[in-house]
Amino acid sequence: MRSVAVACALLVVLAGAAAVSVPTLGHTRSTDPDPTLQLAGGPTARPAARDPWRRFNRRSFAFSGVLDRVIIGPVARVYRRVTPAPLRRGLGNALANLREPSTAVNGVLQGRPAVSARAAARFVTNSTIGVLGLFDVAGRAGLDREPADFGQTLGRYGIGQGPYLYLPVVGPTTLRDGLGAVVNLLGDPVSQATGGLSTDFALSRSIMRGLDARAEGDETLQTIMTQSTDPYATIQSGYLQNRAAFVRAATGAEDILPDFDPVELTAEPIPTVEATAEPIQTVEPSGELQPAPTALPAAQP
Repeated sequence: MRSVAVACALLVVLAGAAAVSVPTLGHTRSTDPDPTLQLAGGPTARPAARDPWRRFNRRSFAFSGVLDRVIIGPVARVYRRVTPAPLRRGLGNALANLREPSTAVNGVLQGRPAVSARAAARFVTNSTIGVLGLFDVAGRAGLDREPADFGQTLGRYGIGQGPYLYLPVVGPTTLRDGLGAVVNLLGDPVSQATGGLSTDFALSRSIMRGLDARAEGDETLQTIMTQSTDPYATIQSGYLQNRAAFVRAATGAEDILPDFDPVELTAEPIPTVEATAEPIQTVEPSGELQPAPTALPAAQP
């Protein structure tokens, strides 16, 4: 039974990871990597997509879509419908708070002490005053979350994203970010401190994280699947743009704006049209043309 529970938990977690990977269209919260970088990618240049395994990726995308429609999506919608919004928000805050130690570690690995210090301060504040992270007290005090992961760490040191992958259930990723996700999972400080990935706490945390992420991304996924002419390409483009911007945030690179040629404005005179006051002709009952009167007749007393 425990192996079945672990398998179900893994399925939900991977589905949640896929939901988190998709940029939102209009719903964001403080736990998102960057709420300003949405499906269009913000004011950044679109990264080139290396998709050499497109045939496999599209088949995987289709399989994952069926699984999501039949099992994962309905479960997430039931969870969202029966769980009050304040409770969902509190659980989401607590789950995000448990990722702060991993952010602190990656901040150190990236040579960004400010990110590491911010994550540590948020974790201590929200774990104590915020009642185990249920309330984002640090965020309300102006200490906003600045996430970091190992995929971003690799990108900071110049490792390219590699080929694009859409793995069954897992969702969109790249070779670099997939490796980073494995390192994040195995090296998570909270999991290591609580007995590893096989404990009841780790299992419950994984289930809730996947379920919460999938529920939060439900509207976005439904919008993409129903309104996009090519959902696969839409998700691919949004994911790559979001991750590229996430890595640029770690390297300090500026967003790439489109390069427009300068336009020279010349002050040319505006042509004028001379109006000629020609008398207007009227048609009399007899059919003859008569010039219209140039002045109104005087009013009769």
